[in-house]
Amino acid sequence: MEKSTTTKKKSFFEVQKWRISSMLPVLASVLYLHLNYSSKPISFWGKAFYIFIFQTCSKREYLGARQVKLSWPSQTACSLLPHSHYWIASKQIVTPQRVISGAVEVKDGKITSVLSNEEWHGYVFSGQVIDFGHAVIMPGLIDVHAHLDDPGRAEWEGFPSGTRAAAAGGITTLIDMPLNSAPSTVSVETLNLKLKAAKDNIYVDVGFWGGLVPENAFNSTALESFLGAGVLGLKSFMCPSGINDFPMTNISHIKEGLTVLAKFRRPLLVHAEIQLENDDNSIAEAKTDSPQSYATYLRSRPASMEEGAIRELLTVTKDTRTGGPAEGAHVHVVHLSDAGASLNFIKAAKDNGDSISVETCPHYLAFSAEDIPDGDTRFKCSPPIRDAANRESLWNALLSGDIDMVSSDHSPTVPELKLLDQGDFLKAWGGISSLQFVLPVTWSLGRKYGVTLEQMASWWSERPAKLAGQNLKGSIAVGNHADIVVWEPDTEFHLNASHPTHMKHPSISAYMGRTLSGKVLATFVRGNLVFSDGQSAPTACGITILAKLAKVLYIHLLYLLGTGNW
Repeated sequence: MEKSTTTKKKSFFEVQKWRISSMLPVLASVLYLHLNYSSKPISFWGKAFYIFIFQTCSKREYLGARQVKLSWPSQTACSLLPHSHYWIASKQIVTPQRVISGAVEVKDGKITSVLSNEEWHGYVFSGQVIDFGHAVIMPGLIDVHAHLDDPGRAEWEGFPSGTRAAAAGGITTLIDMPLNSAPSTVSVETLNLKLKAAKDNIYVDVGFWGGLVPENAFNSTALESFLGAGVLGLKSFMCPSGINDFPMTNISHIKEGLTVLAKFRRPLLVHAEIQLENDDNSIAEAKTDSPQSYATYLRSRPASMEEGAIRELLTVTKDTRTGGPAEGAHVHVVHLSDAGASLNFIKAAKDNGDSISVETCPHYLAFSAEDIPDGDTRFKCSPPIRDAANRESLWNALLSGDIDMVSSDHSPTVPELKLLDQGDFLKAWGGISSLQFVLPVTWSLGRKYGVTLEQMASWWSERPAKLAGQNLKGSIAVGNHADIVVWEPDTEFHLNASHPTHMKHPSISAYMGRTLSGKVLATFVRGNLVFSDGQSAPTACGITILAKLAKVLYIHLLYLLGTGNW
């Protein structure tokens, strides 16, 4: 009886706490306006009070003006495990320091303890203990480059099937690209459509990149409103995207975008391909050859298109250096295919102090042009998969740290648009469907190169979390979200028609027919067991991630008061 009374009192005070905290963003906004527009000097105690308010706001995770915790569905509806407090144990737990044998304590969606065998031997546990034996416990994967096509093209993928596939593949956070949904996400209004489509339809956490397009690039007010609404950064194309309402940007658009992004300390992701004048004849000639030949498609998008785009891009990334006009912004080159001059340009920019990073994708690490059958348009993507020597160079660059991370670039469509019957590489929709398989693909191929579990966590969790500004994700550490994948590195499985696949159109995936190692046993998102033994959680309880406006205001406050800088 006494326990029940204590619980009631705790619940009452918790409610009051959330009611008060939900008012903090409003108060922070009022203070921000006062600081900007009041002509009266601010006293020392006034400054201290303002900083306290902004610090308090910056510690909470706001979804717009609402506290995320208020909208969480119940534990039993969200999880295959009917416990909010439990331990998971293993002989292989990947922590930021090393791989340990021990246990991780999870309570109310957060990691509350990480103990090695020596530390937890004889420990008196409270809560359920799940022992995974020799299976790997690793931070959940964060895929910063996925096209879920919702709203408007949900028949291509959609939030429900896409996030179920992500959970089945050990991905706990997806950052959705602003295209190929309809409309593209290029404004506050279109972001709201995306949020509405995601509501009650996502099994993992989902954030959103916004689009930098000619329509908004020179409108700093529109871009600031867009970033203020919560997109985690912007994405632009330096070549035609193939989507009518997502036109390409030129270097002037990118330069303007970086200036605004610097104020918010968020990244610009760039599809770096551009057609150069001296490529025109060779590309035109290639397009007269057989469209069923993969060699034809490869010649139509030569490595010089990546080289030229990155060379031009680096004329503005220098602005992101310390003391530069865009200091605070960051440029991230997506899906690098060319491991030659393109990569060398990026390495030089890093050495010069530019704030720049680069990703590659599993399909560039898995396949080579020589092995792609003519007419098999499942392998078409942009930039294209290049030769075997280039693939080896990509692996070397990833292992050495010159390539920072890996992402899926999951870009599905309906089977009809892949033109599998015609086999026309020039007309088929480009994109590799891969979301559920990226962990086992990276691991299966990486074992040949001596890839470690720590490297897997760095490429797929820690560095992507940093790019997306997710400080409470990406590592198994006390205080972080309990976003965890459990998998067996030595277990092989064959991808065939009978394999449980959650993507909407598995037949278009280039990975079908392959034998892979690295079977995902369980996926936890904020402590909820959302995937286990081929089964998804009964309810879609993922959270939409929006950038923390209160934190931005706090940084701006310090800047205005002269107590900090960007």
